Amino acid sequence: MPDSAELTRKELDDTVGFAQERGAKGLAWARVTDEGWQSPIAKFLTDEEITAVNEKTGAKTGWTLFFVADDAGVVNTVLSELRLSMGRRFNLISDATFDFLWVTEFPLVEYSPEEKRYQAMHHPFTSPLDDDIPLLADDPLSARAKAYDLVLNGNEIGGGSVRISDPDVQQRVFATLGLEEEEAREKFGFLLDALSFGAPPHGGIAFGFDRIVMLMAGASSIREVIAFPKTQRATCLMTGAPTAVDAAQLRELNLKLSVVTKEK
Repeated sequence: MPDSAELTRKELDDTVGFAQERGAKGLAWARVTDEGWQSPIAKFLTDEEITAVNEKTGAKTGWTLFFVADDAGVVNTVLSELRLSMGRRFNLISDATFDFLWVTEFPLVEYSPEEKRYQAMHHPFTSPLDDDIPLLADDPLSARAKAYDLVLNGNEIGGGSVRISDPDVQQRVFATLGLEEEEAREKFGFLLDALSFGAPPHGGIAFGFDRIVMLMAGASSIREVIAFPKTQRATCLMTGAPTAVDAAQLRELNLKLSVVTKEK
């Protein structure tokens, strides 16, 4: 980032903990000076490599560079939050201005190393872009979705997508997500039947009004504008919810409570 020469060494070292708290294994920084890099990692790089990094980033004297090595999701999250943190540190973010941004063409799927399969980024009924449907079989990670988010001052205030309306496309998406035809029919047969009857293209968007009100009020947390905010334990301080449920209500709904206690 430019014009960051006033960052103290402690502030720079604190960015390492900042990154680790957000899931990164670590973070490296380099201050660009007339004499070269001031950085704990400078000794591990040749002059040619440092010059190449400076040229690639356009870094000049007074800049500070930050590096995170991890998978793309972690890197994007950490550097995004660090960028916002530095923006506030240098008063580059104005609360008096409303800046809107549309984010479109999200990836349709992401790969889960734990489950060893693709997962829907939005939900399994999100339509891929028409031009990307052929990618589902051989290169699903490159397929883009008809999904969109509306962002205001760095906060997501709305999001949605266009749904799949073609049963063949829906079946192909299910296959990409690892759902065999029989399993897809068992779980979502009602949906596939509805699509086969000729469902029109349809989509929508949902807004987070609490987040919008927070930004309009200049508050820093949605808890400040929610009438009945929950605690971290999901309890309501005003109503005392959740509370005990009457046995008659449970019988009416055909529900039975089963409390499992762990042995010490």
